[in-house]
Amino acid sequence: MEEINPMELLRSNLSRVRIPEPTNRIYKQECCLSFDSPRSEGGLFIDMNTFLAFGKGYVVWNYEKTGNPVYLHIKQTKKLVPEDRPSKKPTLLAIGIDGGFDNNEPEYEETHNIVILPNYVALPFPSVELPEKVRLAVDAILMAEGAERKEQVAAWTADKKQISAYAMDLRQIGSVVVPPSGWKCTKCDKTENLWLNLTDGMILCGRRNWDGTGGNNHAIEHYKETGYPLAVKLGTITADLEAADVFSYPEDDSVVDPLLAQHLAYFGIDFSSLQKTEMTTAERELDQNTNFDWNRIQESGQEVEPIYGPGYTGLVNLGNSCYMAATMQVMFSTHSFCRQYYMNQSLKMAFETAPADPTVDLNMQLTKLGHGLLSGKYSVPASEKDGTTAPAITDAKQEGIPPRMFKAVIAASHPEFSTMRQQDALEFFLHFLDQVERSNAVKPELDPSRSFKFGVEERILCSSGKVAYNKRLDYILSLNIPLHEVTNKEELEAFHKIKAEKISEGKDVSSDEIVRPRVPLEACLASFAAPEEIPEFYSTALKAKTTAIKTAGLTSFPDYLVLHMRKFVMEAGWVPKKLDVYIDVPDIIDISHMRSKGLQPGEELLPESAPGSEAESSQPVANEEIVAQLVSMGFNQLHCQKAAINTLNTGVEEAMNWLLSHMDDPDIDAPICHGAQGAGASVDQSKVDTLISFGFQEEIARMALNASGGDIEKATDWIFNNPNASASSDMDTTTSSSSVPTPVDAGLPDGGGRYRLFGIVSHIGTSTQCGHYVAHILKDGRWVIFNDNKVGASINPPKDMGYLYFFERITS
Repeated sequence: MEEINPMELLRSNLSRVRIPEPTNRIYKQECCLSFDSPRSEGGLFIDMNTFLAFGKGYVVWNYEKTGNPVYLHIKQTKKLVPEDRPSKKPTLLAIGIDGGFDNNEPEYEETHNIVILPNYVALPFPSVELPEKVRLAVDAILMAEGAERKEQVAAWTADKKQISAYAMDLRQIGSVVVPPSGWKCTKCDKTENLWLNLTDGMILCGRRNWDGTGGNNHAIEHYKETGYPLAVKLGTITADLEAADVFSYPEDDSVVDPLLAQHLAYFGIDFSSLQKTEMTTAERELDQNTNFDWNRIQESGQEVEPIYGPGYTGLVNLGNSCYMAATMQVMFSTHSFCRQYYMNQSLKMAFETAPADPTVDLNMQLTKLGHGLLSGKYSVPASEKDGTTAPAITDAKQEGIPPRMFKAVIAASHPEFSTMRQQDALEFFLHFLDQVERSNAVKPELDPSRSFKFGVEERILCSSGKVAYNKRLDYILSLNIPLHEVTNKEELEAFHKIKAEKISEGKDVSSDEIVRPRVPLEACLASFAAPEEIPEFYSTALKAKTTAIKTAGLTSFPDYLVLHMRKFVMEAGWVPKKLDVYIDVPDIIDISHMRSKGLQPGEELLPESAPGSEAESSQPVANEEIVAQLVSMGFNQLHCQKAAINTLNTGVEEAMNWLLSHMDDPDIDAPICHGAQGAGASVDQSKVDTLISFGFQEEIARMALNASGGDIEKATDWIFNNPNASASSDMDTTTSSSSVPTPVDAGLPDGGGRYRLFGIVSHIGTSTQCGHYVAHILKDGRWVIFNDNKVGASINPPKDMGYLYFFERITS
């Protein structure tokens, strides 16, 4: 066979080469399917048609899938250090800034080639021989800022604010006094994403997001009408005024208002009280507690033995991304996630089923992350990865893998997770499972998030002797901490005595003297299941208000049980407080006694409200006290009334749980309707057909469109949020849920109630929005600490300091 001239081969494929436009995303730092980079052994191949990057072992799959033959190959090799240059001191090994490179980083040389697949024919670059189109394309790729870096920079600069030109001589008018909570938009019912205009004190909602969430644009419309330039986001104002979110409409950006304290004081929001107490004894104690937490949870000061190998791969911190790292390490320590995104799915399978751009496909990026964490390929000491042999150090640091593409995909639908700010690990965990459930909607039997899902049933016993049952689904059991159940009362009393004496002598209590209350986990679980009185319960049997007794239990036990400890409480005067408390958590728990038994023989259900004219009078009415308490927390009045009615006025906590899980319901803002929704109401047939083409049944499609005012996107959301909807059963039925043919918890995993603790996500800091998260996981019979890219054998796991506890069912 005659030899083909490489230049001829390139010329014959010129139609497959594109010169990138300024708007094209160009990947050149990391492979789409693995964590290979230009520094990896095989370098990185950039497809000169799609500008996606592939490592040596994966580029042929892209050629097979797309037929694109021309690639720019980038290889970086470390420059050799001259012998006479003094070698680095080992103390510098620990230095390095996430995302950037330190002065102590080795320097790299970069070489470029044009490579033509399938035979890897190479032509050197730069070369005047190359066709002009190829030279222009390569120059543009090399000059462009990589998409990975662009996203990182965008997220960081989102947090670098300038001082507003409008702050220093801002005019303030009116005499509004703003309360510390219970806000609502002046022009609509929104109670979230609210902005206080710093000129006239108007509270208005923010912008509407592309997906229909967010506000109704009232704040920006107010600026257009009045020209009042600055607004501060309510809920972001704490003693740390610099962290407050101030927006300037004329500058169209988040800004710094150096006079914010005085601008807020004008509306009665007084910060001097918070600022004054900044270093009182209580604050100093909090400071010591934080230092103590920091050292205990991170196991600082102890020789942590590094661990390497499959399942022991660190995650590089992308800038306050430890909430995500800690959560994902636990997720990929469960069989369900390992099976779905590692054992049962190769990178090639995920790539073949991915859309044209695999960087935006959650399944692909989860499979990439799963293989990155579990293969062991990237779990090597940082020094070994650089090819230098360093003296053994006790720091369990490895190079780790940067979960950039995964973060970009999972955060794309969320305005908070896409920033570089610290976030709440619980919120991330719930958002993550929600996205996983959606991405597996076509094959729910493969959905790994189901292994966390369970049913909760509330039984309400009316004074008439009749009962009602309420069911809902959840991924977490959120537990109050009953401080009256402490087990170390005497020690606490002695400590408070000593503390009082020391304060009177003007001395500080040292951190090793501090005694914290200890509460057993059993007491937290018992408080969840304990009977509770509901005053003002509307009984459909008595057609009057009465006192009822509520108990709660689980209708199914999940494969993995997640317990959330409610350590954060909001105190008067806008101050979020973290409970300083230890929870004594045993390695094995048994929740068998928490199973709900459902309707028992001899029990009679409360009647449903009578049809027709009677319905109005017998319709349950929201308990005003529950509504008032929820409104004072900042929720919208109508939503609070619905929450109270839908939980049969059981209590504030139940209503709040209902609210949090129904915030995004398309019909949440619809007026309370005192009759059955007409399932046959007229709906645009073409919209029904569109939903049917997505694979939904016609009757479900009609219900969803009815519930969401004919909006297809909201209707799709409604179907996902009501997976067990069937047109025959009225969605709002609560009293007879036990007799509905398909129960809400059908098909969920279930089994025995004995569980073993296998994961802890701990939080250090005064609020979930700041500080640091660390995971401790039981692997191969020993506890391991995962602290970003440090992975090591845990000596003393902080079992009593967790924020989220992960338990796995013990199958006998």
